[in-house]
Amino acid sequence: MVLGRSLSSSVEQMEIVAALYPATADVKQAEVQDFHSVRQALNVASADQRVLVVVNGPGDRIASLRNSLRSVASDEGIIGRFHIDFEEDDQWRKTVTGLEDGASIVVIRPGEFGMDGTVMNQLPLNAETKDITAALLAANTEFSGSTDKKVYSGHVAKGQELGIYFEGGVPYGEDRNGDGQIDRGGFSGARVDRPRR
Repeated sequence: MVLGRSLSSSVEQMEIVAALYPATADVKQAEVQDFHSVRQALNVASADQRVLVVVNGPGDRIASLRNSLRSVASDEGIIGRFHIDFEEDDQWRKTVTGLEDGASIVVIRPGEFGMDGTVMNQLPLNAETKDITAALLAANTEFSGSTDKKVYSGHVAKGQELGIYFEGGVPYGEDRNGDGQIDRGGFSGARVDRPRR
């Protein structure tokens, strides 16, 4: 709504905004994303229809990967096509099938509703950058070639029919009347007196 309805005008407007705020650092030095939990990462990866990469192991072993994976995450064929999560805990492992024991870099196909996943590839933590990049590119090719695009309304309806609900860390809904509580019912359109700021 802000940028316009046509693709060409949206792209044009984004290019204007980008030109006003040029990058001040090399994208290859950008921090690699890290979710609050694998549970959240699976859910977001499923919603965005992206492959999830979980770097799992003891904190001291995965710490160095936060820096070394920058070049992988910013690779032209990788950037924007994956979600990445760093996880020391092992609790998430019961939600992913095909997982081998031990610290590793796990490439995961998220389940339809982001409640589970399936291993597509698993690499050791000391894998070479070129091998990680090749594994991710192969996974993305397989994933994009075998995954139907979700239609939001149909996806939500199917999830409701199956009784699937993801309880996130932030409550769903809005506090429309300013009482500090999320309003669960529909909005009637009635006037609400809000405190002035």
